Amino acid sequence: MGKDSKAKDAGGKGKGKAKQAASGADESASKGKGKSGKAASDGLGTCTYVKARHILCEKQGKINEAYKKLQDGWLSNGDKVPPAEFAKLAAEYSECPSGKKGGDLGWFPRGKMAGPFQDVAFSTLIGATSAPFKSTHGYHIILCEGRKN
Repeated sequence: MGKDSKAKDAGGKGKGKAKQAASGADESASKGKGKSGKAASDGLGTCTYVKARHILCEKQGKINEAYKKLQDGWLSNGDKVPPAEFAKLAAEYSECPSGKKGGDLGWFPRGKMAGPFQDVAFSTLIGATSAPFKSTHGYHIILCEGRKN
């Protein structure tokens, strides 16, 4: 099962960037962008650190419920979810200790997070929200807040 199927398995029916962000765009980012300048235009590049918030749920139904609230509030209109609103949902739904801090994971480097979580975190555009996806810890939604080298 590849990254694409993991994001879709969680039942995410997001539109546009949110769905695209979880689709494994990291594959092209990890190959480098050369002199084409594309890294600057797509916001992904080969950054070393990402700042993110997340919602973690053990059950797929619960993460889908949280994602539906994001869809109804912002994603269905093509809007970006404001970090403060994402934080409220994380506090309500997340079963991770970070939920008490609005899902804030702060800045973390490549290699710190496990497989699918890292792949999605580093391939989600700044300001975008991923579709639900599964990792060894449960089901997640990620909001990417920043990137740096």
